[in-house]
Amino acid sequence: MKARQKRMIFVGLAVLGVGAASALALSALNSNIAYFFSPSQVLANEAPPGHVFRLGGLVTPGTMTREEDGLTVKFDVTDNAETVTVAYTGILPDLFSEGQGVVTKGRLGNDGIFYAEEVLAKHDEEYMPPEVADTLQTAHASGVGESVSASSIPGASN
Repeated sequence: MKARQKRMIFVGLAVLGVGAASALALSALNSNIAYFFSPSQVLANEAPPGHVFRLGGLVTPGTMTREEDGLTVKFDVTDNAETVTVAYTGILPDLFSEGQGVVTKGRLGNDGIFYAEEVLAKHDEEYMPPEVADTLQTAHASGVGESVSASSIPGASN
């Protein structure tokens, strides 16, 4: 074999190796992505069945209940248009409260209940997750829910 042919084989193998490593990295990243959906989108079957995704909105006041085990909590999340029941087993964040914005990460069960693996609450009184703010603005634009303006929702993009 000539030196030129050896170099071409080496370059070809290097390109193939880089391509394989890139494909593996992209598939690992894709499996860790959790897209955000509002309760309206979840009930419209836009959320991927059997996959982990994030659900966000406002915790509906008066809906939080604790199960007998003391760790499982159920509450409703709304975007002022639709409502999804969330079940979470674990310790809730200190700032979690009814009527406040929340983002949960988990899967939708066959029974229509969203089983959260993680619950994220707002970090101060002025903050609302941008996805939740956009969802509430969209619901209001559709004529559903309370009047919500961009200036009244901290963290909302204009």
